[in-house]
Amino acid sequence: MKKRYQTLNDYYRQLFGQKIFKVPIDAGFDCPNRDGTVAHGGCTFCTVSGSGDAIVAPDAPIREQFYKEIDFMHRKWPEVKKYLVYFQNFTNTHASLETIKERYEQAINEPGVIGINIGTRPDCLPDDVISYLAELSERMHVTVELGLQTTYESTSKLINRAHSYDLYKETVRRLRKYPKIEIVSHLINGLPGESRAMMLENVRRCVTDNDIQGIKLHLLHLMTNTRMQRDYHEGRLQLLSQEDYVSIICDQLEIIPKHIIIHRITGDAPRDMLIGPMWSLNKWEVLNAIDQEMEKRDSYQGCRSAIL
Repeated sequence: MKKRYQTLNDYYRQLFGQKIFKVPIDAGFDCPNRDGTVAHGGCTFCTVSGSGDAIVAPDAPIREQFYKEIDFMHRKWPEVKKYLVYFQNFTNTHASLETIKERYEQAINEPGVIGINIGTRPDCLPDDVISYLAELSERMHVTVELGLQTTYESTSKLINRAHSYDLYKETVRRLRKYPKIEIVSHLINGLPGESRAMMLENVRRCVTDNDIQGIKLHLLHLMTNTRMQRDYHEGRLQLLSQEDYVSIICDQLEIIPKHIIIHRITGDAPRDMLIGPMWSLNKWEVLNAIDQEMEKRDSYQGCRSAIL
């Protein structure tokens, strides 16, 4: 069934003419709100391994990680020969330019690599790093995945995000001076204290205030060994039901303009670390429910974007 939104898989097939792998790598970077640069303790939803809990061999050298990951993926798709390296967990521009170059080049020069995706924060992109990314964008496909999570300063403070929405907007403007660099915004649905209206407003602001090319919509996963557990146990956090999440996602898709690629509309969490929502472990059930709701509404991505 053809999706009623612009999927990442379709976009990559159109862009590269074939199926590709996005290869997650743990390059050993830290985060500025964990190491004291801007704050301590990290975001309250973040585990000790950042967002890299599913990486096959996070402690291995970068080149070894790359080959372990693609060997694992080839078990299902042996025909794939082209790869995007995804520097995923923590903040992958939080180091000196020399260190960043040294770690990136270990992976991007491997055979078959046609691009790089960089997970980072808006407060970790100084001019020299952006200039390097601009150079890379002349050699390969470059995507900067900017963690935003919320546009509300009250929520940002509550989850210890330690940067402002205004800084995010300014960083997007600086990156877009180099049109070959694509930007993907990350938002989380279900953060403490955020209503349905606020979740919709997060998306509206994100797509109207910023020149972005893609968006990731995540479900908040409450994980073990995170500071957010206290919010949950003290009643400040209510986990979303599957029905509510599906409805919110469909509302959000309707206001996202058609040209923006939907990189994600749910998420993955290791079963042994997940406190809830447990329904999120049935990823395909969630995706199918979103498809069914869009069909039931006879709606599609961007059908309400004109009202923004």
